[in-house]
Amino acid sequence: MSVTEKAQPMSAGEPAKALWISTLAFTLCFAVWTIFAIIGIRIKQDLGLNEAEFGLLVGTPVLTGSLVRIVLGIWTERYGGRLVYTLTMVAAALATFLLSYAQTYPQMLIAGLGVGLAGGSFAVGVAYVSPFFSTQKQGTALGIFGAGNVGAAVTKFAAPFVLIAWGWQAVAQIWAAGLVLMAIVFWFTTTDDPAFRLRRERGVAPKSFAQEFAPLQNVQVWRFSLYYFFAFGGFVALSLWLPRYLVGVYGFNLETAGMIAAAYSIPGSIFRAFGGVLSDKKGARSVMYAMFAVSAVATLILSLPATAITPVIFIIVIFVLGFFMSLGKAAVYKHIPAYYPDSVGAVGGIVGMMGGLGGFILPIAFGLLKDMTGLWSSCFLLLFVIVAVSLVWMHLSVKQLSRRVHSAPVAAT
Repeated sequence: MSVTEKAQPMSAGEPAKALWISTLAFTLCFAVWTIFAIIGIRIKQDLGLNEAEFGLLVGTPVLTGSLVRIVLGIWTERYGGRLVYTLTMVAAALATFLLSYAQTYPQMLIAGLGVGLAGGSFAVGVAYVSPFFSTQKQGTALGIFGAGNVGAAVTKFAAPFVLIAWGWQAVAQIWAAGLVLMAIVFWFTTTDDPAFRLRRERGVAPKSFAQEFAPLQNVQVWRFSLYYFFAFGGFVALSLWLPRYLVGVYGFNLETAGMIAAAYSIPGSIFRAFGGVLSDKKGARSVMYAMFAVSAVATLILSLPATAITPVIFIIVIFVLGFFMSLGKAAVYKHIPAYYPDSVGAVGGIVGMMGGLGGFILPIAFGLLKDMTGLWSSCFLLLFVIVAVSLVWMHLSVKQLSRRVHSAPVAAT
């Protein structure tokens, strides 16, 4: 029996309100989290950074947003998503505002660590939204919530124009103000989730940290983490790297590169909701197979020398890649409440952390590969290797699982 069935009845519109307000909040958090994708290009020019330094600057917020996810996920189960979500937004807004006063590269990196708190909101949202829905609907609900990734497109669409009009500092200040306003709206329009209310009503003591982290001993959790390293980490990395790639390879101006990168982010975000629906109806395993197969072909094509691919072909293939990555992001998170219903915060946090680390490590790796090889397309060759390893590991695990349980159905696969 699910938590929502055990808890006191909710009002008819309570789950929907929690889902949509959380999704809007995550959209703004994601817009802040990827702010360096645009303002970082101007900062790179101002400070004379090389590609590796630029990759580190862009990836720094992603590092913080990744590492704090497991802590925020656990705190959400202990103190409630309403409180943790609100405080996370306020803290990220403060750091983003202070970023506008940074003048040196080290100052930018320190401010970026604080900005990254916005990315930790994903783990909070997953643990907060899940209890409002039954197992049969969690894939769809979490897919809709995860569509808040479209916040990356918000930044890429709007930030270039704000930057040109008033400077990159204005972008940081306006985005910070938006996040504070969202925190206020969230606090006054949402309620605590059913799972937290039930634990509070019954006086249930929080689980020990040993109990919280016990599921992490399961190799399956780390397999899910690798999937998310590519599906989400790869998406974030490309969202951050594409403007620089398009400027460097095809000579686009910043505004055009930002618009194209935003157009990539939109299907890669919105269709995550569709991936959740497919995972509920067709099974997450089938969606994962499709995602890895298409992604392997797409990244292999994009691994060709950049001069061999026209801008039109590049854009078409990158859009297809973004679409299937969005399906995979939803499919991965369909597994978590199904396999670990009592540890969504911890398991969701660690999987989210590994995905976020992908978004931190990959841009740096892209910059290093470009500096070492001189090949812009080397970033897609790296993504192809990750896809291939993930696909082989998943297939071998599925075969092993099938041999063990010939007649027992496996939930959410």
